[in-house]
Parts: sequence; C-alpha cells; structure tokens
Amino acid sequence: MMRTKLSLLALGVAIGVSGYAAAEETAWESVQKILIETKDIVVLDGTEKAALRSEDAGDPEFGDWMVRHMMSDPENLNPFTSSDNGASTVLRYVFESLLRAEDELPYDLVGRLAVGYPQISEDKLSYTFELREGPRFADGKPLTADDVVFSMKVIKNPQVLAPHLRNYYATVIDVRMTEGNKVTFTCAEPYFRNDVSLGFMEILPRHFYDPEGLMDQVEVASLVDGSWEEGPNQEQVERFAEQFNQNFNRALLGSGPYMIADVERDVVTGQKVVLSRNPDYWGLGNEELADPGYVDKMIFKIINNTDAAFIELTNGNIDYHSLRPLEFREKSWSEDFIRRFLKGVKYGDGYMYIGWNNAKPIFRDKRVRQALTHLTDREGMIENLLFGLAESIEGPINKFRPEYNHDLQPLGYDPDRALDLLDEAGWTDSDNDGILDKVIDGEQVDFRFEILVNSGNQIRKDVALTLQYELQDIGIDCQVRELDWSIFLQKVRGKEFDAVVLGWVTSPKFAPDSYQIWHSSQAENNGSNYISFNSEELDGILDAYRLEFDAQKRIAMYQRLQQILHEEQPYTFLWKSRTAQAYSRRFANVNWYPAGPQLQEWFVDDDNQFYQ
Repeated sequence: MMRTKLSLLALGVAIGVSGYAAAEETAWESVQKILIETKDIVVLDGTEKAALRSEDAGDPEFGDWMVRHMMSDPENLNPFTSSDNGASTVLRYVFESLLRAEDELPYDLVGRLAVGYPQISEDKLSYTFELREGPRFADGKPLTADDVVFSMKVIKNPQVLAPHLRNYYATVIDVRMTEGNKVTFTCAEPYFRNDVSLGFMEILPRHFYDPEGLMDQVEVASLVDGSWEEGPNQEQVERFAEQFNQNFNRALLGSGPYMIADVERDVVTGQKVVLSRNPDYWGLGNEELADPGYVDKMIFKIINNTDAAFIELTNGNIDYHSLRPLEFREKSWSEDFIRRFLKGVKYGDGYMYIGWNNAKPIFRDKRVRQALTHLTDREGMIENLLFGLAESIEGPINKFRPEYNHDLQPLGYDPDRALDLLDEAGWTDSDNDGILDKVIDGEQVDFRFEILVNSGNQIRKDVALTLQYELQDIGIDCQVRELDWSIFLQKVRGKEFDAVVLGWVTSPKFAPDSYQIWHSSQAENNGSNYISFNSEELDGILDAYRLEFDAQKRIAMYQRLQQILHEEQPYTFLWKSRTAQAYSRRFANVNWYPAGPQLQEWFVDDDNQFYQ
C-alpha cells in the first residue's frame, strides 16, 4: 500500500510561501540565525536582537488599557474548578497565594500574602506560614488566617469539582489557625513539593464564597477521613459544594491587583473578559512584592479565528498577541509592523502531543502506538508547519529541567518500521477492502478511528490532517473532527474520543510532578489521565517520587519514568514550541524573563496613552 508521498506538509508550504519575496527571505534568514543561536528568550526589533531587560523606563504611570487576544472563552472563572489555560491566565491577576516565585533563576520562593517562607518541622509534616498584616480583598474586607483554612476546606471537599487540585494536597490532613496570625498545615506523610503546593494555593474570601457559613463547623480532618458523611455536617458539606460548583462560574472576588468590576458588563461570552485595576489594592507601594499592575483595564478579547485576530492586531485593536508561525515568518516584518510592534520569542511552557485512548481496543497494544509515532513526521511538521519554531521531544518533562532524559532515542519517521510493528501486532487486510483489520475480543475490528481537535487552533488541525494523509497510505482510516472548545473539553474529560491533539503546560521553575496525568488512579473521577494509561511500575515511581526529598534520586526516578513512557508511547510527543508574542511599542518597562514576561510590570507613559 505504500506509495510515493506528496504530503500535506509539502503542499502547505507550497501554498503558504508562494510569492515570498527575496528581500523577506533574507530577513527571515537573519531571524532564523538569531533563533538557532539563542536557546533562551529573544526579543526582536526588525531582524536585530533587542534588550531583554528594559532600561531607563522611568517611573511607572497608571492609566491606559492593555487589549489581549484570547482564543476562546475561559471554561469558567471559578478559581478551583476551572483548569483550562484561558481561565488560569485571567485568574492569576485576581487571586493571590501565600508565596510567589521570583522571576530570575533560581526562582526562589518568597512571601506574598505570607511574610516569607514557611517554618517546616524536622519530620517535614508541619508547615507554618505567618500572614502579612494588611492584605485585603477587592471589597475591602481583610484577608485572614480563617480564609486560608477555608480555602483548604474547599479543596478537600470531595463534592467540589476540583480533583486536579486535590492531587497536590493529598498528604494534607489538617489545617489550623495558630497564634500570631499564623496558619499550620499538618501532613500525613512528607511530600517534597508541599512548600510549592501550599504556598501557591489561591486564597478565597470565606465571606464571599460561603456567605451562609456552611463550612464553618466542618473540620478538614473529617473531609479527609470521610467521617463528614456520617456526621452532623453532611448536608452542609453537600449544599456548599453544590453552590460553589454552580454559583461561582462567573462571580469572583480575590485579593489581587485586578478584579471584575461588573460581571454582566465585563464578561461577555464569545466577546471579552475585562479586568479592572483595583485602585485600593493592598500591595501598592510594597517593594517586597511584584509590581501591582499599572494599566487601568486588562481586556481579553475573544476571537476564535486566528486570521481575524491578526487583522485586529494590525488594525490597532489588540496590543498583545501570540503570533502563529506563518504570521511570524511572513506577516510581521513590514516596515509599518516593525514601527508599531516588537516581538518576543521564547520556548513555550509546555508541549504538544497526540494522545491515544488506551482504553480503546485498537490502541491497547503498545506496538500499535509505537507504529503511529513512527508514522508521525514530527521533524517535517516542525519545518513546514512551524517553520523551525519548535524542538521535538521524547517525553513530558521540560527540556530545561534536570529531570529530562536526554538519552532517549527518538522514534523517528519510519513508515517501514511502522508496517513491521503493525504486522507483529496482527493487523492485516484480511478482506482486501483497503483497511487493516484484526480480531479483537472475538470480533473483527477495522482500523478506523477519529482524532479530535479544537476549533480555531490551525496547528493542531494541520497535525491531524497530516497524520490522516499519512495513515490512508497504509490502510488506516483516520477521520479528523473539529469541535468548539467547550464541547471538545467535555469529550476529552469524558474520555469520549479515540485520539486527540492537545497540549500540556509545564514550568521550568519547579520540579515536575506528573501524578495527575500518568497515575492510573487519575483515569477516574475527573483526573487528568484522559487516555486511561495504566502501568504498575510507573504508578510505583509516581508514588515514591512524591516522598523523596533527595533531588538526585528524584531525577533518577523520572528518567526511568520517561523510559517507560518512551517504550509504551501512550502519547506521541510532538514538540516543545517557540512562541512569538507581538506587543505594542506603547508599553514601557517590558522585561522578558526566562519564564516569559510579567505583564503587570508594563505601563504606558502619559504621552503614549491611547485609552483615556
């Protein structure tokens, strides 16, 4: 069935680059040289590398707006039940945590709502945070230790739709207020990331999210051991969870520098989410904290068509926008564009993958999954879909972390090896209909499946279409289905799919913990093991890893974890991409850190303010 391939990749390039002028090619070659030679952040001014740190920005000024592009509506604006990237992007300006990570290496943890790093007991089972005096929520009411305790109660409430969060607090068995405005968390066993997990828990105002005081008499311990179900507070626990899950998908209140002033006006489905600067933010003038945010409004403009979003950028209706690779290569180097915008380029905080639903009969055999990886021309996609703005990967760990296993040998594009693996796995065209088949569980099954992508993401769609084209040559019927983001999420979380093109966010700042993605327990109860992967050895590594405080031993564990995933191929790991953001030259104090820019630092001086 093999034939000479004129792939969609080649076709796409022929279409996309037609008419590309010689002068532009020269400019692009200059850009490519800079990108190849630079593994960290690059800020481009024309074809020159600009400063990564702002100089002589002057004193910050309040005022003006920042209009940003957002691909789709946030799933919801509940800080604990939402888990999509859009919601996280918005909510990080509204809610605060006990600690924050500094922007420069080694990313030290310093105080935010807490005075500083917690006091940790010798057995690493007790973490005590001292709260600052002065933090207030946007309604003016003080943030107290009671709010910290309440926030943990919400996470521990098993009826609250936050299983992805509970994973990180699995060891916590109690939390109590102690003397001197302190909060002490008690853990059943050590967890090497407890300082991060506890320190970065978003603190909710009890008076806003539980106005009836339903959780006041509920002990964290009862939520942990399940005794609440037989106790006098059962009804209160259930009623609180129902209200929290349903009533706070739009309404929100935090202690951060931004807030939603009017939900009905500022949160419009399919159009916008508007954050307004809190002029009474408690952190103003506190030099120990990160900059509070200077623009009066931060507007997330929802446009699910990337072509339309770029037009809005060039028309001056968007200030900050992630450029697609084709836009970055072909559309952002005109004299007018360079005059109005700068471009920052960095490796994205995550990776893209094709997930194979291991619960589906056709994907149970690892040889099939290996074959599909060999049929995925990752390097060709990087070159032709992303124009080199990515680096292929073999596992889920950030390449800039010491845990990444650089010894893994790539499963490269190799159709012949793929055919051998499929043959070994028993897939043949027994009825000569052009589609491979196999008897599974006593029934003849054709090798047909559907791959899901979310609408508006052209790169993911192109990946799926390219794979579809490749698979038809060897007798595999792959259909591509494009869904709106909300429906797409429902299908993925409900495991109602065969395969999916998706991404996952990772951070170079912290040691990884992949429990919620790969542990077999997370295939149930709304965990993030969407593909139902199951490995007893890998489960053991994930369990032991959480208890290990020796960094070198953890590195060894995760290198073995990556070996297992490499052999099993539950995902076809695609790449870690470079992302390019265009931003208006109106903004000053634009600093690009290893983990990316901090937009709350940006301001517009009075002479350049556009929105008065």
